[in-house]
Amino acid sequence: MGAGIAQVCLVAGHDVLLHDVDEAAIDAGRQRIARGLERLVARDRLDVLTARVTQRDRLRDAHGLAAIADEAELVIEAAIEDLELKRTLFRALGEAAPAETILATNTSALSVADIASVTNRPERVLGLHFFNPAPVMALVEVITTPWTAAHALATATAFVGGLGKTHVVCRDSPGFIVNRVNRPFTLEALRLVESGRAVPGDVDSAVEAAGYPMGPFRLMDLVGIDVNLAVAQALYDAFDGAARFRPSPLQEAMVEAGTLGRKSGRGFYRYDEDGKRLEPALASVRDPEDDFVRPIELAIINEAYHAAGEDVADPSEIDLALKLGAGHPVGPFERAGHLGLRTVVDGLGELSRSGSADAVERFAIAPALWSLATL
Repeated sequence: MGAGIAQVCLVAGHDVLLHDVDEAAIDAGRQRIARGLERLVARDRLDVLTARVTQRDRLRDAHGLAAIADEAELVIEAAIEDLELKRTLFRALGEAAPAETILATNTSALSVADIASVTNRPERVLGLHFFNPAPVMALVEVITTPWTAAHALATATAFVGGLGKTHVVCRDSPGFIVNRVNRPFTLEALRLVESGRAVPGDVDSAVEAAGYPMGPFRLMDLVGIDVNLAVAQALYDAFDGAARFRPSPLQEAMVEAGTLGRKSGRGFYRYDEDGKRLEPALASVRDPEDDFVRPIELAIINEAYHAAGEDVADPSEIDLALKLGAGHPVGPFERAGHLGLRTVVDGLGELSRSGSADAVERFAIAPALWSLATL
């Protein structure tokens, strides 16, 4: 992620300083950036001379956090998802950087406020959550804490726009927008398979036919089943064991067995040595009357109303985030408008009576949705 973000900043015309405690990581990052720029040249999106000058003149190594603090107007931290590591970095940056320097974390799961709290100026700290791969994905979630100053937010959103990216602003809360609201995309798909109603190929085919670029099982194999499980577990913990975020036993068993998706050669599908997907081993068990897309979409709509009702973000921002960050053909509030709120509420009620052990809690109607639907 650090290399991808650095590449985006370079292409937008910024000078970039790279820092890592591991010099090998710096070398690997530079190689990634070079390959990324070469791809842009091959696609006629960058000329050869500009690519060379960019790497020679505008990409430099910073041998310590103090060196970054002396020069940078904006620092973006992209270390591993370890809260204490990030707090250590931000404590040091807060002490070394001038008061006007903005400090941003690229965390996808950790509390930005917990990170900001160790700095001497938490008002200049916010989240800039780029999506992977950063050079390709259009969305950046800009996460504010109770301390984030208006000028820091304005500077950050202008910076994101200058990169050619689209920003959405959200309050610091577990999963932010996309990782929270889109969680049913995989969790409810896993429930369908766990129930015996479908195999992964059934669900993926139905979801892709509905206009999504990739089905949930193909997506989990691509991202890594272990990574997806870790996010689900983090949200489950953050929401005090709410049933709608309960991690999948199927995923847990696969991670325990080392079947992690494309990177391990086997996940919900099998892959050859080049990472090409082979035909699934399991034959379809689909009943033609089954609608596998409906419970997934209704659960996503419900979670979007949960998030909006908690002031995580405005509905328009949530819709935009799901379209740009997760590839949804329409946002959850747009879909609710097409279906009608009464239809959504009735559908959730039907799912809650489906007979599974935790269905009543999983599909409990979000208060914000219920209040609108009953007007």
